[in-house]
Amino acid sequence: MANPRQFELEDIVNRPGTYFNPQTEVLVVIDDSPDVDTEIFNMEDFEGSDWVLISDEVPVDADARDELMQAFQVRHGATLGAGLGAGDDIVGDDENAEPEADELAEG
Repeated sequence: MANPRQFELEDIVNRPGTYFNPQTEVLVVIDDSPDVDTEIFNMEDFEGSDWVLISDEVPVDADARDELMQAFQVRHGATLGAGLGAGDDIVGDDENAEPEADELAEG
C-alpha cells in the first residue's frame, strides 16, 4: 500500500500544501488561492505545461516555514533513528541548508 503522505510531482500540482523532496532538498508550496486575470496573457503563446515566473521573491514567511519543518521533524523523529523506509514519512535534513539572513547577521 502506498504511503498517503508521499506524492509524485504530477499529483501535487493540483493539491495545495507544503511538500519537500529529500533527494533534491527542494521545498514546494502549492497555493491555489491567487487569482490572475488571464486577459493579460496571449493564450495562443502558452501550452498546457508552460509556467510563468511572477516574481523572483518567495512569498513565504521564513519563520512559519521553519516552524512547519521543525514540527514535522518532531512528529516523525522516532523514524529518524531507525532510518526511513519506503513506507515512512519523509523528513528533511537542512544540515547543508544556506543560513538565513538573520543568522548571518548574528554570526
